[in-house]
Amino acid sequence: MLRETIRALAETKIAPFAAAVDEEARFPQEALDALVASDLHAVHVPEEYGGAGADALATVIVIEEVARACASSSLIPAVNKLGSLPVILSGSEELKRKYLGPLAKGDAMFSYALSEPDAGSDAAGMKTKAVRDGDFWVLNGVKRWITNAGVSEFYTVMAVTDPTKRSKGISAFVVEKSDEGVSFGAPEKKLGIKGSPTREVYLDNVRIPADRMIGEEGTGFATAMKTLDHTRITIAAQALGIAQGALDYAKGYVQERKQFGKPIADFQGIQFMLADMAMKLEAARQLTYAAAAKSERGDADLTFQGAAAKCFASDVAMEVTTDAVQLLGGYGYTRDYPVERMMRDAKITQIYEGTNQVQRIVMARNLP
Repeated sequence: MLRETIRALAETKIAPFAAAVDEEARFPQEALDALVASDLHAVHVPEEYGGAGADALATVIVIEEVARACASSSLIPAVNKLGSLPVILSGSEELKRKYLGPLAKGDAMFSYALSEPDAGSDAAGMKTKAVRDGDFWVLNGVKRWITNAGVSEFYTVMAVTDPTKRSKGISAFVVEKSDEGVSFGAPEKKLGIKGSPTREVYLDNVRIPADRMIGEEGTGFATAMKTLDHTRITIAAQALGIAQGALDYAKGYVQERKQFGKPIADFQGIQFMLADMAMKLEAARQLTYAAAAKSERGDADLTFQGAAAKCFASDVAMEVTTDAVQLLGGYGYTRDYPVERMMRDAKITQIYEGTNQVQRIVMARNLP
């Protein structure tokens, strides 16, 4: 029922704007409005804070179905979870009440600020600092590749509070867009997901109350990594949706397109391509749904399974979307058809929330 609801919403309220959102590189406001109206913009927020209380699998289905129509729009529910999960996992009761309520209502979005110009895969090498000053912390630094930056009201920011301890000297904070000293760089000009703004976040003597620290001092990096164990599964979900959208479109196209006097769907070479696309996509889906169940239960092998789902599903999405372009031939290469957009959008799923090379390192270190 959830899938039918979100698919109907995505097809009527989100899909019609997907091409324009990509072409104009503009935020998909229509998608945000539609998702908020249906209470699907942040389904993971627990009921006690005014949210829908959806479990990890339901959240995956929402993201998957939105991504099938528009990958940029699927980053609304996905990044709302990424940004707020540190608060849910490690935040005080006061922080949860203060920040999860507006998120659940749709009054604010939540972004995640971990990466820096010189700290990507080596996130523990970050340089952003937070210095204690009485009942306040003062933050200085630059965060890069921040999804939905400038649109989101709230940001989970990781900063160094003790430079002598490397990862154990990193703490997490909630920073608000309206805090004095917060500003944003120009939107990045990207290959795909053009409707989701990616910008630098500048922190220039940003003074925030001490109670905005998430968890204890020095636990920020551990919270960040624990968060990614759960949210990599949402990237797998996004990859599934993109791939499914491309497969669905290609499947329809080959039944209509005629060459040599018959639909190209009748040719065995085409049938084999479609069969492989569908088979790999289904394998990725089963892995992702199983990982979502593990996320919900907090299973001991979640780190491996989350990395595996993200890595496998994103590799499948790249392969399936590339094959979809091939199946449309010359038409697939033009912007008149959606598969080239899906191919461009799929690429980022192999890169963000940890490159697939990093996922393989994570898996190797956590072999079940």
